[in-house]
Amino acid sequence: MNKFISIIRTFLVFISFVVFGIGTIIMGYIVFPLNKRMYKSPEKLHKAYLNLINKSWYFFVRALCFIRLIRLEIDDINKLRNIKNSIIVSTHPSFIDGVILMALIPDTTCFVAERLAKNKITKNIVNSICLVSHRPLEELKTNTKKMTDEGFNILIFPTGIRHRKNEYPKIRKGASLIAMNCKKNIVPIVMYTDFDFLYINQPVYKAGSKPVTYSIFTKDSIDVEKIMQTYPDSVDCKRELTKLISMELYDGFAEKSKNAGKKSCAAPAYSGKGAANPDTPRRLSTPVSADKL
Repeated sequence: MNKFISIIRTFLVFISFVVFGIGTIIMGYIVFPLNKRMYKSPEKLHKAYLNLINKSWYFFVRALCFIRLIRLEIDDINKLRNIKNSIIVSTHPSFIDGVILMALIPDTTCFVAERLAKNKITKNIVNSICLVSHRPLEELKTNTKKMTDEGFNILIFPTGIRHRKNEYPKIRKGASLIAMNCKKNIVPIVMYTDFDFLYINQPVYKAGSKPVTYSIFTKDSIDVEKIMQTYPDSVDCKRELTKLISMELYDGFAEKSKNAGKKSCAAPAYSGKGAANPDTPRRLSTPVSADKL
């Protein structure tokens, strides 16, 4: 029975990728060019692009929940959706983390690999709304400051690689540099899955026999300007911010798991009974109204 369910889930994953690819082509080659004719202001055009991505990817993520490929457990949906004009740093368990977070957080752009900026399917969208990694430092500093000055969020996966919930790869200093340059607060988001799904080098057909649960925790923001005042030296400031990011993304959850007698960063289980536990994220296994998600 489990084997049959796994085959069905694999088929659904392939269909989802096809639908996402077709949607990307339509957005990049038809919808975005039409918007470019409608908006002459670069700021308004960029906001229109991100709004389209947010709405369409939100629909896509809800569809993934509806067909039970994934399940979302979110500790505070309002806190997540109300992130404004910040540098967002997140753990990175799977291939679709960026899609999920940009679907849930309005006015958010992200860093992507340069190969996506050259891919025929994705290049029009990527070059319109995203920041491409491995560009000259001054170019990145200029582009990221411009984005945040216009009121947008920037999503960064500071490890640079996908990793499991009980793994703690080194945090790179790029997020700290960008936050210092933009003088915007850093919002850490802890996201983990209950089993490997679309992991590094994992075949798409290994989709498991049950919905994968994404647990998402929004931590309190890090006051970057306050840290910059406390540490006037840029090297010390960068080091301290990177340390704080690492503590927020890893140490707190590692300590909680240690206290529970487990070496894991797993989210607390949802019983579905009794009063709501403030530490227990809400499960969204089926679509709910937009004002609740």
